[in-house]
Amino acid sequence: MVALVEEFLTARAARKPSPHTLEAYRRDLLSIVRLIAEDPDAPLPLATLPISALTARTLRVAFARFAATRAVASIYRAWSTWNTFFAFLVADGVVAGNPMPAVGKPSAPPALPKPLRGEETPERLLEAVARDDDPRQRYPWPERDMAVIALALCAGLRLSELLALRVGSLAGRPGERRVEVAGKGGRARVVPVEPELDAVVTAYLESRERRFGARSVGRTSVLLVDRHGEPLRRGGLQYLVESCYRRAGITDRVPAGAQLHALRHTFATRLAEDGANAAEIMRLLGHASLTTSQNYIDVTAGQQRAAVRANRTNQSLGRLLASVVPPGP
Repeated sequence: MVALVEEFLTARAARKPSPHTLEAYRRDLLSIVRLIAEDPDAPLPLATLPISALTARTLRVAFARFAATRAVASIYRAWSTWNTFFAFLVADGVVAGNPMPAVGKPSAPPALPKPLRGEETPERLLEAVARDDDPRQRYPWPERDMAVIALALCAGLRLSELLALRVGSLAGRPGERRVEVAGKGGRARVVPVEPELDAVVTAYLESRERRFGARSVGRTSVLLVDRHGEPLRRGGLQYLVESCYRRAGITDRVPAGAQLHALRHTFATRLAEDGANAAEIMRLLGHASLTTSQNYIDVTAGQQRAAVRANRTNQSLGRLLASVVPPGP
């Protein structure tokens, strides 16, 4: 079984998922494999566990044990991973059929947006990042930090998409600038770049050329680099964004588990607030499903109604009506 898992991961790697996604696949698969191998009624050595040990019954038992200590989202993700894994095994002729339909799964949890909290929080973040007088910074580079935050906040880019950007990813004539994004699942997209964002990226590239020379800004060069001129990596980018939140004093306004993704969600939420429809949000964000894009519109509408409901004038009107309108029969 362990060898088959590795074969599956090798096959999935050809689709260029992020290292984080591949690791999640491995974790979900091996967690269930271990639970089957450790079955109290019929324990088997993990290293030699045969594919024949994976039956609908053993999978149901393993998933029941797996679900006991995990959230709905984790259970659903693991079930989906195993369903994809068995589709791979069927296609390769390793097994005759997929037993996963016989294994219970929870309903897919709604993927609720997690934007930055507070109406003025994005502007507060940008103002803080633009300054270079923060004594907590040992190696300040406000132009680079501003480019990172602005690309996520004004173009809705994911972490992996930011890391994949090249200098030449920004193209087009002035007034028609765009960023060409290598999106999730191989779905490429183009996001318009407004003059303000263009100016931020241009200022960053000029500062980079002053630091590292003209060769550092060739079209094929990685767009985002560290203070040594080396390509930013996942951990470095995450740390950079977290430090920007701390400098702006908004760590309490960042939803748990969101970090850089909160900037992307803020971009999408503001699109919905300003009247963009689900199809437009889907194209700009690179969503695979229109349902995901519709969530931003639905949540925004709910937030707006909640704000109106909380309006003190509405509450006063309710009290007035209660005092002058007799109750119904």
